[in-house]
Amino acid sequence: MDRVSPPRIQGLMNHSLDFCAFLDDLPLGIVILDLNFRIVFVNHVFEALTGYSASDARGIPCCHIVRSRECGNGCPGLLTTHGKSSSCVESDIISRDRRRLPVRISLAPLLDESGHSTGYIETIENIRAIKEDVVKRNKAYSFSDIVGRSPQMERIFQTVPILAQSDTSILITGETGTGKDLVAEAIHQTSTRAAGPFIKINCGALPETLLESEIFGHLKGAFTGAVENKPGRFQLAHNGTIFLTEIGDLPIPLQVKLLTFLDDKVIYPLGSTKGFNADVRMIAATHRDLETMVTEKRFRQDLFFRLNVARIHLPPLREREGDVRLLLDHFVNLFSIKLNKKNNRFTSEALAILGGYAYAGNIRELRNIVEYAVNMAGEKPIEPEHLPAYLFDEPPSIVLQGHGDPPPPSLPPTGGGAAGNPGRTWANAEREMILDAMVRAKGRKQVAADLLGWGRSTLWRKMKQYEIQ
Repeated sequence: MDRVSPPRIQGLMNHSLDFCAFLDDLPLGIVILDLNFRIVFVNHVFEALTGYSASDARGIPCCHIVRSRECGNGCPGLLTTHGKSSSCVESDIISRDRRRLPVRISLAPLLDESGHSTGYIETIENIRAIKEDVVKRNKAYSFSDIVGRSPQMERIFQTVPILAQSDTSILITGETGTGKDLVAEAIHQTSTRAAGPFIKINCGALPETLLESEIFGHLKGAFTGAVENKPGRFQLAHNGTIFLTEIGDLPIPLQVKLLTFLDDKVIYPLGSTKGFNADVRMIAATHRDLETMVTEKRFRQDLFFRLNVARIHLPPLREREGDVRLLLDHFVNLFSIKLNKKNNRFTSEALAILGGYAYAGNIRELRNIVEYAVNMAGEKPIEPEHLPAYLFDEPPSIVLQGHGDPPPPSLPPTGGGAAGNPGRTWANAEREMILDAMVRAKGRKQVAADLLGWGRSTLWRKMKQYEIQ
């Protein structure tokens, strides 16, 4: 359906209405299908929900774009073809960027003047906010999908709901893997814009020429290959939130254009002199030091001031006292359920290793380690052999504390990690840990076991294994 010469709605009002614009203004994802359930038209909200543009979706069977678990025998379209006039189901869809979204899908036939079906209209409503209100999360030490109990995270849990209730621009800083995306989405989901779209743009993922079109959109003929009008991400985020991640990678010319938008809230697509008033809330994130970039003239100072109205800094995991153990328990439960494993837990030996690791990749790395370990352990408790081999390449650098357990002793200095020293293995390191604990406990096995965070029987078994008298 050509948006340049749109179809009209006649006879409803005194003047004809632009059919496409009429559907674009509705706060629901809307799809028009032919009798074979192939997509004829989608509105802007549908594009925002699924990540597929109108040109991507046109002519494609609905099930290949919507990708709901109802596609197949539970398809609402099958119900309408079997005599039911309309149908409505709660399900989920998988977006183009592989996010699972809970939705309510309704489908009804489109009838001609003779009452014969000529196609279908389908609506898709994002019900994630509703679901989260109905199913209250009773997790201790958590907010939305963010988990932590360190003083730094408690302050963030207190700050986020307050900032969510305003339209103030927010800058989220922190190392890679600290959870900036989760915080941005939590702000959106707890704001008054929760029913609107949450649109993410990675400023470092696309070249400058494509990035400008992706952010601001373009008109047909604006450049070679622009065969139709394309709404930009800002337009798709209308009445919602736009999240610019890796804002430090945004080229200077686009920084100027972004600053112009922040001043007047008007978007000008490429090739157009007519602006679009976009009502969006701006959240930006970066792992870079923007103050230094401003000093080096690599980031505009005026844009930095406009983005930095409110700032949330996410500390690295190594500075979040007590959160490592909490996150390990959280993710092992998460992946045990997801992967249908029934006996996944960490042994004290595995916890000693994980508690001493530095996690340069922060929460993302910890999550990946746990997912790997749950897969490798199967139905068994997670032992050191189920952990990624690279964990043994460096000596422990932080201490695991949690649930009242005493910290395990640090490894005696040996001049290298298990894998970094050809003559040093985890067995050698563990033997040294036991000897060190026994010396500190003055030979009392129960005290040594407590220092190691083990049970007494585990210590006896290990001492027998390593022939320690």
